Amino acid sequence: MNVNAENVNYARKPKIFNQPERFIEGWYWVIPSIKLRVGEVKPVTILGRDLVIYRGEDRQAVIFDAYCPHMGAHLAEGKVEGNELRCFFHHWKYDTEGFCVEVPCLDEPINVKVKTWPTAEKYGLVWVWTGETPQQPLPFITELELEECDSAFGSQFITNCHPNVVMVNAIDAQHFNTVHNLLSEFNLEKQELNENAITFSNHTQEKPKFWLIKLIFPFYKKPVIYDLCYWYGTTGMVTVGTEFLHFHIMFALRLIEGGKTEGLIIFIAEKRRGIFGWLYNRFILWLSKFLAQYFIKNDSKIFQTIQFNLKSPIELDQPIVQFINHLEGQKALKWGSWNLERVRDGEVREIEKRENREKWRDELVND
Repeated sequence: MNVNAENVNYARKPKIFNQPERFIEGWYWVIPSIKLRVGEVKPVTILGRDLVIYRGEDRQAVIFDAYCPHMGAHLAEGKVEGNELRCFFHHWKYDTEGFCVEVPCLDEPINVKVKTWPTAEKYGLVWVWTGETPQQPLPFITELELEECDSAFGSQFITNCHPNVVMVNAIDAQHFNTVHNLLSEFNLEKQELNENAITFSNHTQEKPKFWLIKLIFPFYKKPVIYDLCYWYGTTGMVTVGTEFLHFHIMFALRLIEGGKTEGLIIFIAEKRRGIFGWLYNRFILWLSKFLAQYFIKNDSKIFQTIQFNLKSPIELDQPIVQFINHLEGQKALKWGSWNLERVRDGEVREIEKRENREKWRDELVND
């Protein structure tokens, strides 16, 4: 049975979904927080754009464009002084807002600035917002939105397919039975959390085939929980388990050159107090890692060879169609430049973003 309830026109190529030159404006992971010490500066390339990240004495992570606006030296060659960053080449110094605050050969600094990007930390990661002002909070697991959490890192990986295609895997109802022998009946209900986040939920009474859940099923008659929350089509939060035991796994992905994926797996648990709470969480995080490895082991070879093309969607593919439609309504940026892209009548137009605070540059040029 074919499904066209969402009226997706597969004859026209999607402008965002599975496109190697485009991504959605949003929060994206940069590096684990523990890999950036106070006083340390590092080069990073995120979604094709060269950046520099450092941590000042106030312990806040700061992200700049990589190159000094004076002569183009890479700022990762510089050094952190207090909460500011000094370029190695001519020793120009920039504050956390990117404004030049010192030029050694001048009595006063000139009115110049390096581009800065909104930065935050959560779940043990540093995140960057790829636009001017964050429009959404950092990605979160809905049931843990207001809770303090423990986290642990799994493997970092690269796949040959787009992050959107990797995300589709978790809502591909057919593969849960054919690949994982888990459940033959999956009924995923969609809900849009906001413009950039969509959830899918499946609470089934069917007897599961997966051995880990089989162990507790004789003592547990309520639905098995399987909830997902997708942010920007590239960060997926998975919650699986029972009413009394939840496993939370985050797949943080980003688009790299050639339409491939660089990803990191994070295991999350609500923080519990005391030594026994700490030990319990270590066990839950370990079990979450074991659960994730079970699924990834069978899926990884698909990600290395798939050439995604949903030519003949059937009823079970409806969540995938809904996911694609959700992405197509969001704000697309150009990979590499991070400029806004607009599609009209099938033509793509790139719009360069400029900060209001940089209007002085026009005035300087015209003087």
